[in-house]
Amino acid sequence: MDNLRLAIRKEDISQLPPVEYDGGIQVVETIDKARIALRELSRARIIGFDTETRPSFKKGLLHKVALMQLATDDFCFLFRLNKLGMFDRLKAFLENPEITKVGLSVHDDFTVLGRSREIAPQGFIELQTFVKQYDIADTSLQKIYAIVFGRSISKSQRLTNWEAPELTPGQQRYAAIDAWACLKIYRHLSSGAFNPAVSPYIATQTADNTVQVQQEQ
Repeated sequence: MDNLRLAIRKEDISQLPPVEYDGGIQVVETIDKARIALRELSRARIIGFDTETRPSFKKGLLHKVALMQLATDDFCFLFRLNKLGMFDRLKAFLENPEITKVGLSVHDDFTVLGRSREIAPQGFIELQTFVKQYDIADTSLQKIYAIVFGRSISKSQRLTNWEAPELTPGQQRYAAIDAWACLKIYRHLSSGAFNPAVSPYIATQTADNTVQVQQEQ
């Protein structure tokens, strides 16, 4: 079926069990620790990527990226850019084409990162584009993860203060999961383990390009 697409409703996500993350988390706030973290990440060759920015509730007020998450299969480093800045080694890491970085809405991330320093990112895989070849129409991380794994990623921490003096355990876990989930989705789809034809979340694209979602019983 050429117009087969997979999509999921928010109400369906709310009924799914929560995501399970048992990996390690390290908050990185000094240049010395950042260098050590980047050495570890360079050995992985492929990592998950995400950023967090303090929300603005005032028109015209734009914040810089406060946090960058870089995750392996079982560990996530949280780089506090509001304390570290975009230092040279991190910039070089993001521009290294030999290290694959998987993220979602990467262009938007680097638009905001550009407020701090110009970066020419290389080696990035845009998950929103990648999942299309698996008939997935949804573009949010929460919905893609739910379709692929049948688990729900909580977004309760999204609008918290990412420039706070200390990140809460809830913030740390939320941030780590977002980067780790990008990598997990990519690995799972690339392995051939996901079959769109047997997914219960079927949506068809109509003539006016709207998407109608139904869950098969």
